[in-house]
Amino acid sequence: MARVEVESEITGNVWKVEVSAGTPVAEGEVLIILESMKMEIPVESPVAGTVQEVLVQPEDQVDEDQLLLVIDA
Repeated sequence: MARVEVESEITGNVWKVEVSAGTPVAEGEVLIILESMKMEIPVESPVAGTVQEVLVQPEDQVDEDQLLLVIDA
């Protein structure tokens, strides 16, 4: 299995986490919703696989390029 790291594309706040460790995900599925400047920005899975680790929780501040979660593809 390949380890795929999913990073934030923006600086903002974690509004909602839609998955947890062990959750199977499809490519394009929404994993996390970030909020920045009153806009909701979905973070989608780049691959199909299983979530290995979620590194953020709601209300966390995240920076651009920060690691959010890891998927085993």
